[in-house]
Amino acid sequence: MTWLRGAVAAMAPARRLTIALAALAVAACGGDNPQSNGGQEEQATAGCHDGTLDATGALYQVCYPSSWNGDMVVYAHGYVVGDAPLALPDDQIGGQSIAQVVNGLGYGYATTSYRANGLVADEAVDDVAQLVDKVRSRFTPDPSRTFIVGVSEGGLVAALAAERHPDRFEGALAGCGPVGNFAGQIDYLGDFRVLFDYFFPDVIPGGPVDVPDSVRAQWTSVFAPKVTAALAADQQATLELLTVAGAPHDAASLPFAPTTALDILFYDVFALPDARLRLGGQPYDNIGRVYQGSSDDGALNAGVARVAADASARTGLDAFETSGTLSIPVSTLHTTGDPIIPLSQETSYADKVDAQGATSFLSQQAPDRYGHCTFTGAEVLQAFGSLTARAAAVRRTD
Repeated sequence: MTWLRGAVAAMAPARRLTIALAALAVAACGGDNPQSNGGQEEQATAGCHDGTLDATGALYQVCYPSSWNGDMVVYAHGYVVGDAPLALPDDQIGGQSIAQVVNGLGYGYATTSYRANGLVADEAVDDVAQLVDKVRSRFTPDPSRTFIVGVSEGGLVAALAAERHPDRFEGALAGCGPVGNFAGQIDYLGDFRVLFDYFFPDVIPGGPVDVPDSVRAQWTSVFAPKVTAALAADQQATLELLTVAGAPHDAASLPFAPTTALDILFYDVFALPDARLRLGGQPYDNIGRVYQGSSDDGALNAGVARVAADASARTGLDAFETSGTLSIPVSTLHTTGDPIIPLSQETSYADKVDAQGATSFLSQQAPDRYGHCTFTGAEVLQAFGSLTARAAAVRRTD
């Protein structure tokens, strides 16, 4: 695990993409233009234009550079807690907004808040498709090619959009997303919580299906520090937790244990309850799961909390599952040491694509590094450049 050698930057929440892109020094997006002019077709002039998607109420923004190459990049943002106000993403790359980075490369930029926050990848796919339609109906000329780029939950949105709306996109770049097995991602998060509670009882009240409001309200001020202190006080239990959960770690050194635990538990505390509300039931299930890797697996499996999923909620996860059916190029990026969304998601997706006979459309890169979406500028530039080249090749053969 070479990503554990040397210092790495502390991870930020998945919503903000903290990628050092020193190789992509770009000019700023122009000043904001007024909102929609009532639906009349507008010239694609330099600057940023805001509006609302009529069908869903999702906010959107479209930004054009002063020298537009005719192509458009749609950005799909990552997870936002369900009760946060609806807002356009303010994600950044190397200290610049993603709009600035995209425009600096000569591409038009478009993004949307989605119609809601929380677990919304299934609906967000339709929102990004409607955004493409809005760009084409509001501005002239139409983009020659449109690509979708997403990270974390947005990476799943990008992959689903490529599968479900290939008529609107020429290619997709899906970064660090749960693209291979969404039910497995839910179980990974839930497993970490029940295992944490087994190894460190009474640190966090409640469980994965009954998180008290007080825990969410005091997560940063009270419970995150308690988690950090508990891990530091018992390194053997910490190592066993990470081993059994399948979270990235090195037995010889545990420098990332607090970051790993807190980032995964954040989603247990905020995302799983939101998923339960949206699905109308509990989606996590560990009935019959056999945990391995502790100093006493028998005691662990006898003592760990068991949670049964509601059948309808489990079935509801199908709306978030990729099929592997590709007819346009898709590139994925995923660090080997991703603590939030495991690299195994990429293997699962490759298996799906292979089963559909679409392997020629998929390209995957896995930088050997710790962290969620912690890509370098060169990696992102190479992946996107490769994607656009592959899309051009596909177009030539049509």
